[in-house]
Amino acid sequence: MRITRVRAFRQLQPFRRGAYAMGHVGSTAFDSLIVALDTDEGVTGWGEMAVISPAYADSFTAGACAGVGELAPLLLGVDPTQPRALVSLLDTAMRGQPYVKSALDIAAWDVTARAAGRPLCEVLGARHGEAVPLYNVVTIASVEDAVALARELRAEGYRRLQVKVGSDPAADAERLVAVREAVGDGVVLYADANGAFTAGAARRFLRATRDLEYVLEQPCRTYAECASVRRHCDRPLVLDESIVALDDVLRAHREGVADGITVKLQRVGGVTRAALLRDVGVELGLEVTVEDAGGASLATAAVVHVGLGTPQRLRVHTCDFHTWVTADHGTGLPPRRDGGQAPPSGPGLGVEVSVAALGDPVVDVAAA
Repeated sequence: MRITRVRAFRQLQPFRRGAYAMGHVGSTAFDSLIVALDTDEGVTGWGEMAVISPAYADSFTAGACAGVGELAPLLLGVDPTQPRALVSLLDTAMRGQPYVKSALDIAAWDVTARAAGRPLCEVLGARHGEAVPLYNVVTIASVEDAVALARELRAEGYRRLQVKVGSDPAADAERLVAVREAVGDGVVLYADANGAFTAGAARRFLRATRDLEYVLEQPCRTYAECASVRRHCDRPLVLDESIVALDDVLRAHREGVADGITVKLQRVGGVTRAALLRDVGVELGLEVTVEDAGGASLATAAVVHVGLGTPQRLRVHTCDFHTWVTADHGTGLPPRRDGGQAPPSGPGLGVEVSVAALGDPVVDVAAA
Protein backbone atom coordinates (compact mmCIF):
# COMPACT_ATOMS: atom_id res chain seq x y z
CA MET A 1 0.00 0.00 0.00
CA ARG A 2 1.28 3.47 -0.92
CA ILE A 3 0.15 7.01 -0.19
CA THR A 4 -1.06 8.68 -3.40
CA ARG A 5 -2.51 11.92 -2.07
CA VAL A 6 -2.29 14.07 1.07
CA ARG A 7 -5.07 16.51 1.87
CA ALA A 8 -5.53 18.86 4.80
CA PHE A 9 -8.59 20.86 5.80
CA ARG A 10 -9.07 23.62 8.35
CA GLN A 11 -12.24 23.73 10.42
CA LEU A 12 -13.32 26.23 13.07
CA GLN A 13 -15.29 24.48 15.81
CA PRO A 14 -17.20 26.95 18.05
CA PHE A 15 -17.91 25.91 21.63
CA ARG A 16 -21.48 24.92 22.38
CA ARG A 17 -21.40 26.77 25.70
CA GLY A 18 -19.70 29.93 24.42
CA ALA A 19 -16.51 31.36 25.85
CA TYR A 20 -14.01 29.01 27.50
CA ALA A 21 -11.77 30.61 30.13
CA MET A 22 -8.60 29.18 31.68
CA GLY A 23 -6.25 30.84 34.14
CA HIS A 24 -4.21 32.67 31.51
CA VAL A 25 -6.08 32.38 28.23
CA GLY A 26 -9.57 32.15 26.78
CA SER A 27 -11.19 31.06 23.55
CA THR A 28 -14.53 30.61 21.81
CA ALA A 29 -13.59 27.75 19.44
CA PHE A 30 -11.12 25.04 18.52
CA ASP A 31 -9.13 25.76 15.36
CA SER A 32 -8.71 22.31 13.82
CA LEU A 33 -6.56 20.80 11.08
CA ILE A 34 -7.89 17.54 9.60
CA VAL A 35 -5.60 15.41 7.44
CA ALA A 36 -6.49 12.69 4.92
CA LEU A 37 -4.00 10.15 3.57
CA ASP A 38 -5.35 8.52 0.39
CA THR A 39 -3.80 5.27 -0.84
CA ASP A 40 -3.52 3.23 -4.00
CA GLU A 41 -5.73 0.53 -2.46
CA GLY A 42 -8.66 2.87 -1.87
CA VAL A 43 -8.20 3.12 1.88
CA THR A 44 -8.15 6.63 3.35
CA GLY A 45 -6.86 7.42 6.81
CA TRP A 46 -7.88 10.49 8.78
CA GLY A 47 -6.26 12.45 11.60
CA GLU A 48 -6.93 15.66 13.48
CA MET A 49 -5.08 18.19 15.62
CA ALA A 50 -6.66 21.30 17.08
CA VAL A 51 -5.57 24.42 18.94
CA ILE A 52 -7.65 26.17 21.58
CA SER A 53 -5.47 29.30 21.41
CA PRO A 54 -1.92 30.06 20.25
CA ALA A 55 -1.43 31.61 23.69
CA TYR A 56 -2.06 28.25 25.38
CA ALA A 57 0.85 26.17 24.06
CA ASP A 58 3.64 25.98 21.49
CA SER A 59 1.30 25.30 18.58
CA PHE A 60 -0.90 27.20 16.17
CA THR A 61 -3.06 25.89 13.37
CA ALA A 62 -1.63 28.11 10.64
CA GLY A 63 1.78 26.69 11.53
CA ALA A 64 0.42 23.15 11.28
CA CYS A 65 -1.06 23.94 7.85
CA ALA A 66 2.30 25.25 6.63
CA GLY A 67 4.18 22.31 8.14
CA VAL A 68 1.90 19.69 6.62
CA GLY A 69 2.28 21.44 3.30
CA GLU A 70 6.07 21.08 3.61
CA LEU A 71 5.91 17.42 4.62
CA ALA A 72 3.14 16.19 2.32
CA PRO A 73 5.28 15.69 -0.83
CA LEU A 74 7.67 13.47 1.14
CA LEU A 75 4.83 11.08 2.00
CA LEU A 76 3.83 10.28 -1.58
CA GLY A 77 4.76 6.67 -2.31
CA VAL A 78 5.33 5.84 1.38
CA ASP A 79 3.66 2.81 2.98
CA PRO A 80 1.28 4.25 5.63
CA THR A 81 0.84 0.86 7.30
CA GLN A 82 4.29 1.30 8.84
CA PRO A 83 3.51 4.31 11.06
CA ARG A 84 6.73 4.19 13.05
CA ALA A 85 8.77 4.28 9.84
CA LEU A 86 6.62 7.20 8.70
CA VAL A 87 7.35 9.04 11.96
CA SER A 88 11.06 8.47 11.45
CA LEU A 89 10.79 9.96 7.97
CA LEU A 90 8.94 13.02 9.31
CA ASP A 91 11.47 13.51 12.10
CA THR A 92 14.35 13.35 9.64
CA ALA A 93 12.72 15.95 7.42
CA MET A 94 11.59 18.32 10.18
CA ARG A 95 13.14 18.63 13.61
CA GLY A 96 10.68 18.94 16.49
CA GLN A 97 7.27 20.49 15.74
CA PRO A 98 5.30 17.47 17.05
CA TYR A 99 1.99 19.28 16.65
CA VAL A 100 2.62 19.57 12.91
CA LYS A 101 3.13 15.81 12.60
CA SER A 102 0.36 14.68 14.93
CA ALA A 103 -2.54 14.49 12.47
CA LEU A 104 -0.32 12.76 9.89
CA ASP A 105 0.69 10.12 12.43
CA ILE A 106 -2.92 9.58 13.51
CA ALA A 107 -4.00 9.23 9.89
CA ALA A 108 -1.31 6.62 9.24
CA TRP A 109 -2.54 4.56 12.20
CA ASP A 110 -6.10 4.95 10.93
CA VAL A 111 -5.06 3.55 7.54
CA THR A 112 -3.19 0.70 9.22
CA ALA A 113 -6.14 -0.35 11.35
CA ARG A 114 -8.68 0.13 8.54
CA ALA A 115 -6.59 -2.06 6.27
CA ALA A 116 -6.49 -4.72 8.99
CA GLY A 117 -10.26 -4.46 9.45
CA ARG A 118 -9.90 -3.91 13.19
CA PRO A 119 -10.44 -1.03 15.64
CA LEU A 120 -7.33 1.04 16.29
CA CYS A 121 -7.12 0.11 19.99
CA GLU A 122 -6.85 -3.57 19.07
CA VAL A 123 -4.21 -2.93 16.41
CA LEU A 124 -2.24 -1.01 19.06
CA GLY A 125 -2.28 -4.18 21.12
CA ALA A 126 -4.68 -3.69 24.02
CA ARG A 127 -8.32 -3.00 24.70
CA HIS A 128 -8.88 -2.77 28.45
CA GLY A 129 -12.65 -2.53 28.83
CA GLU A 130 -15.22 -0.96 26.58
CA ALA A 131 -15.17 2.74 27.45
CA VAL A 132 -12.99 5.50 28.92
CA PRO A 133 -14.34 7.67 31.76
CA LEU A 134 -15.08 11.24 30.74
CA TYR A 135 -14.62 14.60 32.37
CA ASN A 136 -15.89 18.01 31.42
CA VAL A 137 -14.70 21.46 32.39
CA VAL A 138 -16.00 24.14 34.72
CA THR A 139 -14.27 27.17 33.29
CA ILE A 140 -13.22 30.26 35.21
CA ALA A 141 -16.40 32.22 35.98
CA SER A 142 -18.31 33.69 38.87
CA VAL A 143 -19.13 31.30 41.70
CA GLU A 144 -22.81 31.33 40.69
CA ASP A 145 -22.08 30.53 37.05
CA ALA A 146 -19.54 27.85 37.98
CA VAL A 147 -22.03 26.12 40.30
CA ALA A 148 -24.76 26.25 37.66
CA LEU A 149 -22.44 24.75 35.04
CA ALA A 150 -21.22 22.03 37.41
CA ARG A 151 -24.81 21.00 38.17
CA GLU A 152 -25.64 21.02 34.46
CA LEU A 153 -22.67 18.79 33.64
CA ARG A 154 -23.51 16.38 36.44
CA ALA A 155 -27.08 16.18 35.10
CA GLU A 156 -25.65 15.33 31.67
CA GLY A 157 -23.94 12.30 33.19
CA TYR A 158 -20.40 13.49 33.86
CA ARG A 159 -18.96 12.04 37.04
CA ARG A 160 -15.63 13.80 36.80
CA LEU A 161 -15.18 17.57 36.60
CA GLN A 162 -12.10 19.65 35.97
CA VAL A 163 -12.43 23.07 37.59
CA LYS A 164 -10.17 25.65 35.99
CA VAL A 165 -8.06 27.70 38.40
CA GLY A 166 -5.01 29.93 38.10
CA SER A 167 -6.57 33.40 38.10
CA ASP A 168 -6.54 34.34 41.80
CA PRO A 169 -5.88 31.81 44.59
CA ALA A 170 -8.64 33.06 46.89
CA ALA A 171 -11.28 33.33 44.17
CA ASP A 172 -10.25 29.97 42.73
CA ALA A 173 -10.53 28.34 46.15
CA GLU A 174 -13.97 29.84 46.70
CA ARG A 175 -15.14 28.54 43.32
CA LEU A 176 -13.75 25.05 43.94
CA VAL A 177 -15.38 24.82 47.38
CA ALA A 178 -18.71 25.91 45.93
CA VAL A 179 -18.52 23.36 43.13
CA ARG A 180 -17.71 20.58 45.58
CA GLU A 181 -20.71 21.52 47.73
CA ALA A 182 -22.94 21.66 44.64
CA VAL A 183 -22.03 18.28 43.14
CA GLY A 184 -21.34 16.28 46.30
CA ASP A 185 -18.67 13.77 47.15
CA GLY A 186 -19.62 11.34 44.36
CA VAL A 187 -18.02 13.49 41.66
CA VAL A 188 -14.25 13.44 41.19
CA LEU A 189 -12.80 16.95 41.08
CA TYR A 190 -9.60 18.17 39.48
CA ALA A 191 -8.28 21.70 39.96
CA ASP A 192 -6.37 22.51 36.78
CA ALA A 193 -4.30 25.67 36.55
CA ASN A 194 -2.84 24.89 33.12
CA GLY A 195 0.42 26.30 34.48
CA ALA A 196 -1.07 29.72 35.29
CA PHE A 197 -0.13 29.90 38.99
CA THR A 198 3.18 31.17 40.24
CA ALA A 199 4.69 28.82 42.81
CA GLY A 200 3.68 31.18 45.60
CA ALA A 201 0.11 31.48 44.33
CA ALA A 202 -0.14 27.69 44.08
CA ARG A 203 0.93 27.34 47.70
CA ARG A 204 -1.68 29.90 48.77
CA PHE A 205 -4.33 27.98 46.82
CA LEU A 206 -3.29 24.73 48.52
CA ARG A 207 -3.59 26.33 51.96
CA ALA A 208 -7.04 27.69 51.15
CA THR A 209 -8.29 24.26 49.99
CA ARG A 210 -6.52 21.99 52.47
CA ASP A 211 -9.80 20.49 53.73
CA LEU A 212 -11.13 19.74 50.25
CA GLU A 213 -10.79 16.48 48.30
CA TYR A 214 -9.46 17.06 44.77
CA VAL A 215 -6.50 16.41 42.44
CA LEU A 216 -4.18 19.28 41.53
CA GLU A 217 -3.14 19.47 37.88
CA GLN A 218 -0.19 21.42 36.44
CA PRO A 219 -0.13 24.26 38.96
CA CYS A 220 2.77 26.16 37.37
CA ARG A 221 4.26 26.64 33.93
CA THR A 222 7.67 25.07 34.47
CA TYR A 223 8.63 21.67 35.81
CA ALA A 224 10.91 23.30 38.41
CA GLU A 225 8.05 25.38 39.79
CA CYS A 226 5.75 22.36 39.92
CA ALA A 227 8.47 20.43 41.75
CA SER A 228 8.72 23.19 44.35
CA VAL A 229 4.95 23.09 44.86
CA ARG A 230 5.00 19.30 45.21
CA ARG A 231 6.78 19.66 48.57
CA HIS A 232 3.77 21.55 49.94
CA CYS A 233 1.09 19.40 48.26
CA ASP A 234 -0.54 16.64 50.31
CA ARG A 235 -2.87 15.54 47.52
CA PRO A 236 -2.32 13.87 44.14
CA LEU A 237 -0.50 16.05 41.62
CA VAL A 238 -0.73 15.52 37.87
CA LEU A 239 1.59 16.98 35.24
CA ASP A 240 0.08 17.93 31.89
CA GLU A 241 1.80 20.75 30.02
CA SER A 242 5.18 19.57 31.35
CA ILE A 243 4.78 16.19 29.62
CA VAL A 244 6.24 16.62 26.14
CA ALA A 245 8.66 13.72 25.71
CA LEU A 246 9.75 10.45 27.30
CA ASP A 247 12.40 12.13 29.45
CA ASP A 248 9.68 14.22 31.11
CA VAL A 249 7.79 11.10 32.24
CA LEU A 250 10.94 9.44 33.56
CA ARG A 251 12.05 12.56 35.43
CA ALA A 252 8.64 13.22 36.98
CA HIS A 253 8.58 9.68 38.34
CA ARG A 254 12.23 9.55 39.39
CA GLU A 255 11.98 12.79 41.34
CA GLY A 256 8.58 12.02 42.84
CA VAL A 257 6.91 15.12 41.41
CA ALA A 258 3.91 13.50 39.72
CA ASP A 259 1.35 10.91 40.75
CA GLY A 260 -0.09 11.00 37.26
CA ILE A 261 0.55 12.32 33.76
CA THR A 262 -1.61 13.73 31.01
CA VAL A 263 -0.53 12.79 27.49
CA LYS A 264 -1.90 15.06 24.75
CA LEU A 265 -1.58 13.60 21.26
CA GLN A 266 -0.73 16.82 19.43
CA ARG A 267 1.82 17.86 22.05
CA VAL A 268 3.79 14.60 21.69
CA GLY A 269 3.29 14.08 17.95
CA GLY A 270 0.37 11.68 17.59
CA VAL A 271 -0.52 8.09 18.41
CA THR A 272 2.97 6.60 18.08
CA ARG A 273 4.60 8.59 20.87
CA ALA A 274 1.43 8.93 22.94
CA ALA A 275 1.25 5.14 23.19
CA LEU A 276 4.92 5.03 24.18
CA LEU A 277 4.51 7.60 26.95
CA ARG A 278 1.32 5.89 28.09
CA ASP A 279 3.03 2.51 28.35
CA VAL A 280 6.08 3.87 30.16
CA GLY A 281 3.81 5.70 32.60
CA VAL A 282 1.95 2.46 33.27
CA GLU A 283 5.19 0.54 33.84
CA LEU A 284 6.21 3.19 36.37
CA GLY A 285 2.88 2.97 38.17
CA LEU A 286 1.69 6.46 37.21
CA GLU A 287 -1.97 7.20 36.56
CA VAL A 288 -2.42 8.12 32.89
CA THR A 289 -4.81 10.42 31.10
CA VAL A 290 -4.77 10.32 27.29
CA GLU A 291 -6.44 13.30 25.65
CA ASP A 292 -5.72 16.16 23.27
CA ALA A 293 -5.88 19.92 23.12
CA GLY A 294 -9.19 19.93 21.24
CA GLY A 295 -11.00 18.86 18.10
CA ALA A 296 -14.18 17.01 17.25
CA SER A 297 -15.06 13.41 16.28
CA LEU A 298 -11.65 12.38 14.92
CA ALA A 299 -9.79 13.74 17.95
CA THR A 300 -12.26 12.13 20.36
CA ALA A 301 -12.01 8.75 18.66
CA ALA A 302 -8.22 8.88 18.69
CA VAL A 303 -7.91 9.63 22.41
CA VAL A 304 -10.48 6.97 23.30
CA HIS A 305 -8.67 4.31 21.28
CA VAL A 306 -5.28 5.16 22.80
CA GLY A 307 -6.83 5.54 26.25
CA LEU A 308 -8.33 2.05 26.10
CA GLY A 309 -4.77 0.72 25.98
CA THR A 310 -4.25 1.88 29.58
CA PRO A 311 -5.06 -0.77 32.20
CA GLN A 312 -8.18 0.27 34.08
CA ARG A 313 -6.47 0.60 37.46
CA LEU A 314 -4.23 3.35 36.05
CA ARG A 315 -6.57 4.86 33.46
CA VAL A 316 -7.98 8.22 34.49
CA HIS A 317 -10.27 9.92 31.96
CA THR A 318 -10.55 11.78 28.65
CA CYS A 319 -12.81 14.24 26.80
CA ASP A 320 -15.71 13.78 24.37
CA PHE A 321 -14.69 16.87 22.41
CA HIS A 322 -17.24 16.29 19.65
CA THR A 323 -20.01 17.14 22.13
CA TRP A 324 -18.30 20.38 23.16
CA VAL A 325 -18.56 21.99 19.71
CA THR A 326 -21.25 23.02 17.24
CA ALA A 327 -19.27 22.08 14.10
CA ASP A 328 -18.21 18.48 13.52
CA HIS A 329 -16.96 16.49 10.55
CA GLY A 330 -17.91 12.88 11.16
CA THR A 331 -20.17 10.22 12.63
CA GLY A 332 -19.65 6.91 14.38
CA LEU A 333 -19.03 7.72 18.03
CA PRO A 334 -21.70 6.18 20.27
CA PRO A 335 -23.50 8.39 22.79
CA ARG A 336 -21.95 9.00 26.20
CA ARG A 337 -23.08 6.28 28.61
CA ASP A 338 -22.59 5.92 32.37
CA GLY A 339 -20.10 8.77 32.33
CA GLY A 340 -17.88 7.09 29.73
CA GLN A 341 -17.10 7.16 26.02
CA ALA A 342 -16.80 4.00 23.93
CA PRO A 343 -14.98 4.04 20.59
CA PRO A 344 -16.79 3.68 17.27
CA SER A 345 -17.49 0.09 16.24
CA GLY A 346 -15.84 0.26 12.81
CA PRO A 347 -12.24 -0.37 11.80
CA GLY A 348 -9.50 2.19 12.38
CA LEU A 349 -10.68 5.24 14.24
CA GLY A 350 -14.17 4.22 13.16
CA VAL A 351 -15.22 7.74 12.16
CA GLU A 352 -16.98 8.27 8.86
CA VAL A 353 -15.82 11.69 7.72
CA SER A 354 -18.04 14.11 5.81
CA VAL A 355 -15.72 15.84 3.34
CA ALA A 356 -18.55 18.22 2.50
CA ALA A 357 -18.45 19.53 6.07
CA LEU A 358 -14.77 20.42 5.66
CA GLY A 359 -14.89 22.60 2.55
CA ASP A 360 -11.92 23.03 0.23
CA PRO A 361 -8.54 21.64 1.33
CA VAL A 362 -5.81 24.02 2.41
CA VAL A 363 -3.23 21.42 1.35
CA ASP A 364 -3.71 19.04 -1.58
CA VAL A 365 -0.68 17.15 -2.91
CA ALA A 366 -1.04 14.15 -5.19
CA ALA A 367 1.28 11.78 -7.04
CA ALA A 368 1.73 12.59 -10.70
